[in-house]
Amino acid sequence: MTTKTIPSNWKDLVKKLYLLRPIRSKGDYNRAVEIAGALTAKRKLNKDQRDYLESLATLIEAYENKHFPIDTQDPIETLEFLLESNALNGSDLGRILGQRQLGSKILKGERHLSKSHIKRLAEYFSVEPGLFL
Repeated sequence: MTTKTIPSNWKDLVKKLYLLRPIRSKGDYNRAVEIAGALTAKRKLNKDQRDYLESLATLIEAYENKHFPIDTQDPIETLEFLLESNALNGSDLGRILGQRQLGSKILKGERHLSKSHIKRLAEYFSVEPGLFL
C-alpha cells in the first residue's frame, strides 16, 4: 500500500482499507499494522484519516495487549526488549541518555535509572514512564 492509494474520506477508508472491527487473527493484525504504517508515512492527514488512524491504533493496541503483553515487572527487561525491538544496543542507550558509557552500566545493573533517564527513555520510545519503574 502506498500513501497515494489511501482514501480521503471516512466511508472509503473503512470500505477500502480495513473495516474497523476487533482484530481476531494474526492476518487481521498484520493488515491493520500495514495500513497504520501507510497512514503514518503520509505527510498530511485530513480529519477523517486522523480519526481512522486513531481508531485503528486503538484496535491494534487492544490486540497487542492481549497477544503480546509486556512483562513490566523488571524495568531492565522492558528496556532490553525495547532496545532489541528497535535494533539498538548499550552504546545506543548511552547516546539516548546523553552519556555513552552509561548504557552498558545500566544494562549490567551497575547503575540505576534516574528520573531524568526514565523521562528520556519514555519520550524516545513513546511509552509510559511507568514501564521503567
